[in-house]
Amino acid sequence: MGELPEHVAVNREYWDSMAHEWVAAGERSWKQAEPTWGEWGIPENQLRLLPDDMTGLRAIELGCGTAYVSAWMARRGASVTGIDNSAEQLRTARRLSEQHSIVLELIHGNAEEVAKPDDSYDFAISEYGAAIWADPYRWIPEAHRLLRPGGTLVFLGNHVFVGLCSPVDGSYPITRRLERPYFGSHRLDWREAADDPGGIEFTLTFSEWIKLFRATGFEILDLTEIQAPADATGLRSGVTAEWAREFPQEHVWTLRKEL
Repeated sequence: MGELPEHVAVNREYWDSMAHEWVAAGERSWKQAEPTWGEWGIPENQLRLLPDDMTGLRAIELGCGTAYVSAWMARRGASVTGIDNSAEQLRTARRLSEQHSIVLELIHGNAEEVAKPDDSYDFAISEYGAAIWADPYRWIPEAHRLLRPGGTLVFLGNHVFVGLCSPVDGSYPITRRLERPYFGSHRLDWREAADDPGGIEFTLTFSEWIKLFRATGFEILDLTEIQAPADATGLRSGVTAEWAREFPQEHVWTLRKEL
């Protein structure tokens, strides 16, 4: 596969170095009877990201982290592959898979280039993971390749508003002002951020998402812009609950590979 692209190498080092901070959250999520999603823990019965019955489906989680979403799918009957850029995140995933007696295929690799044949899966999902840490111009076509005709891709990640309202120096909290240009907001480098320095993230404008989906061969089934619950409090990744009740912090796209 040769040398990793810069953002893949940067993000691998970043997530390996801080994977220990996500162990407890992963353990809690593996224990959940029903999924909750995103920064504000929105219940599955509100968002409906997974089929109720996944018996016989082949599923892949792109950027699986500690693989709790993979576990949720396996409990619904799917045969599941999880791929993640961080070996340390996968170390936790493998331990929890054994602890909970749930069989998963876990791969250390880049979701932009998955070593699986065309049409291998019926369902693909990313909660953050590839949805923000991989280049959409690479991982969206790769997800399309991996899905059978008629297969579904669901992904949850940061809404473009979050990047637009993030101060240029990366300080928290994000504001109610437009801090950055809307156009050209493809790549966000947080390595020198004033608060919580991180890796390299990606986002697109809505018109760019739609053009990419159409050019790749996906049909758009749904778009959900997530609102924080009325009783939410505190700060999530630099976003206050008040902000996230008035503006979408996250979005969910649901796509289908054209027949």
